[in-house]
Amino acid sequence: MNTSTPHAFALFSGGLDSILAARLIMEQGLVVRCLHFVTPFFGKPQLIPHWEKVYGLEVEAVDVGEAFVRLLRERPAHGFGKVMNPCVDCKILMMRKARELMKKWGASFLISGEVLGQRPMSQRRDTLNVIRRDAEVKESLLRPLSAQLLDPTAPEISGLVDRNKLLGIFGRGRKSQMALADQMGLKEIPTPAGGCKLAEKENSRRYWPVLTRLKEPTVEDFELSNIGRQYWFGDHWLSMGRNEADNSALERLVRPGDAILRVRDFPSPFALARQLTPWDNETLQDAASLVASYSPKGVRAAEASPDGTIAVRVQINGESTFVNVAPKRTPALPWGEPEFVDVRKAIKAENRPTFDE
Repeated sequence: MNTSTPHAFALFSGGLDSILAARLIMEQGLVVRCLHFVTPFFGKPQLIPHWEKVYGLEVEAVDVGEAFVRLLRERPAHGFGKVMNPCVDCKILMMRKARELMKKWGASFLISGEVLGQRPMSQRRDTLNVIRRDAEVKESLLRPLSAQLLDPTAPEISGLVDRNKLLGIFGRGRKSQMALADQMGLKEIPTPAGGCKLAEKENSRRYWPVLTRLKEPTVEDFELSNIGRQYWFGDHWLSMGRNEADNSALERLVRPGDAILRVRDFPSPFALARQLTPWDNETLQDAASLVASYSPKGVRAAEASPDGTIAVRVQINGESTFVNVAPKRTPALPWGEPEFVDVRKAIKAENRPTFDE
């Protein structure tokens, strides 16, 4: 992180609102440092050099993965949204971290690109006030895009920020933001998108088993669930690469006790079996049969062999064994992921608050 002291830290997603909020304050001659938060569910730190070049910003990546996973394990105090998105608690977590950095580096205030009324729950006036209160940033948080509709904050009252140069944007429309972007001469406009994988139904099918079947899921567990094909049979978890990039990513996430499955003599996916509970021979063979079915050359070799099988290597802690299996896309055991409707029912069954966002 740059060692110079900024006037403000800005929560920065890479979306248009966060860009405009930071630029509005910079245009008042103040130094702004943008904080781009990263978890297994959101964050694109690889884009930081691009953002800095295109938008003239100073951006730092801030990893809050462990704190965020702990939030999920303990369940968000303000509930999940329509899927597994804990939007209110997420904002509180990020603002607490930003406040910590603000104090550490001697900055005067925080900036957020939130727009009053843009989202049905997390950006209502009462919810914005709850976020500000629970994150303990009531005096230091400035929302430049809607500031004219909100109470003056400390940097405005002190005169550090000219309130008259801030905006009063309300609602879901983008017309005001697009006009401001044009006024600022922005040549590249990010496409509007939530950017959080927890808000996507398909991803909830990957994440809910990790959250509920592992005793204490970690950042690495959720990173694993992001990769390739995901299969569950009870507490047996199998991750399988779709391509070389997936295979390499899975290989980096292997930890002691994991089983690695690959077809012995032919190209095949890299499959990682995480042993939440011991795998018996039947389950390992069934998983090996599924892995083998994704090796086209292996399938052809099995079809040509007298017994219809090929060998799959099973490696655990550096020790290898081999199992002969018939490749089957639908093996004997019911491997799969839960349906979203089941995930949603399970969330509601916990009798915790949820919100419509």
